[in-house]
Amino acid sequence: MSNEPEKLRIDKYLWAIRIFKTRSLATEACKAGKVKLNGQNVKPSYLVKEGETYHIQKGIEKKVIKVLGLLARRSDAKTAVTFYEDLTPVEETYKYKSVFHAPVLKRDRGAGRPTKRDRREIDSLQKRFKSDDEDYED
Repeated sequence: MSNEPEKLRIDKYLWAIRIFKTRSLATEACKAGKVKLNGQNVKPSYLVKEGETYHIQKGIEKKVIKVLGLLARRSDAKTAVTFYEDLTPVEETYKYKSVFHAPVLKRDRGAGRPTKRDRREIDSLQKRFKSDDEDYED
């Protein structure tokens, strides 16, 4: 690619390839540990190199991207896609895209209020569901 910069910060790169809507969101994600390289958190000032693979978490969405080229300025989506390769596993791509698709606990109609025993069972199920999500983040 002809006019590629030699040095480019990760926050600016993620903004330019349209992973994040604003550069400040990309910076915040890096500071919060949502952008990782080889399992290590990446600071916003980290210099991107071609061939590196990053794991990015944006809300409940997780992406794995490989850098194909450096793009300093934000451009249209068709151009931006040529500067990275999306290596996100297929099962991750179609995982819960919103809270509305997450499993919901329901009670039978007319069953009344949950008893203390029912409440404990519901709480244990919710804890198990949350711990499965936390195990996944690593």
